[in-house]
Amino acid sequence: MPSFAAGDDPGPSFVDLVRRVYPQPDLGGMTGELDLPHGTTVLAVRYTDGVVIAGDRRATSGNMISHRTIKKVFSSDRHSGVAIAGAAGPAVEMVRLYQLQLEHYEKVEGVELSLEGKANQLSQMLRNNLPMAMQGMVVIPIFAGYDRRRGYGRLFQFDITGGRYEEANYATSGSGSIFAGTVLKLGFAEGLDRDRAIGLALLALFEAADDDSATGAPDLVRGIYPTIATITSGGFEWVDDTELASRFDTMAGQLNPATAAPMITDGDTPASGGATT
Repeated sequence: MPSFAAGDDPGPSFVDLVRRVYPQPDLGGMTGELDLPHGTTVLAVRYTDGVVIAGDRRATSGNMISHRTIKKVFSSDRHSGVAIAGAAGPAVEMVRLYQLQLEHYEKVEGVELSLEGKANQLSQMLRNNLPMAMQGMVVIPIFAGYDRRRGYGRLFQFDITGGRYEEANYATSGSGSIFAGTVLKLGFAEGLDRDRAIGLALLALFEAADDDSATGAPDLVRGIYPTIATITSGGFEWVDDTELASRFDTMAGQLNPATAAPMITDGDTPASGGATT
């Protein structure tokens, strides 16, 4: 374990502590693009009790699907979460370091960092990752949480330089963000409750997958659904797959009533007039 003299306190920043004890290697000589797995579409939307944060499950390497069940939504602490898009390896590593940073700060200072402070910490980590981003390992997260001091949910977007931008109603990132953002823009309204906010997030991811090949649609055969969580005054809570499966069944009927009926009969014969999968 590292030790420090009394006058050499490393302070409450876990990131600075790691940088001092374990200096990062110089990657300046690395050239060329790396064919790394990339996370694609993530989003967050505000509602009356807090925020919904969501992401699809597909990771791609070029035109190949490298993972079908990657996790892009993480709890950063009790009242905040991060959704990642970009180079999957550095993004997941950044989230783990970020989780440790928030825990370290709370243990050292004895209080939880404010939501503004949490967003600033993530912004600093992205700024420190800029040399890696210039080598092709870009990470563009979304940060969302419940601000207990103000009493409502808040959303933040970032760029690769660490720029931090608070969004009032919704935020998107990743290759399918333009399509998901359009759905959120058209569907958002003040006073959304939990059910409507989750439904809007699911529809946004579904439409993004319909137009962006890098975004994964719900896989009913494998039972793979988006990762979704809510963050309220009560804390971070996952939405389970059972609820998501039921919601997608309902949504399929609303989008295309002609295929709402069962597509396979009891005799495993395609039902007349319906599409087959």
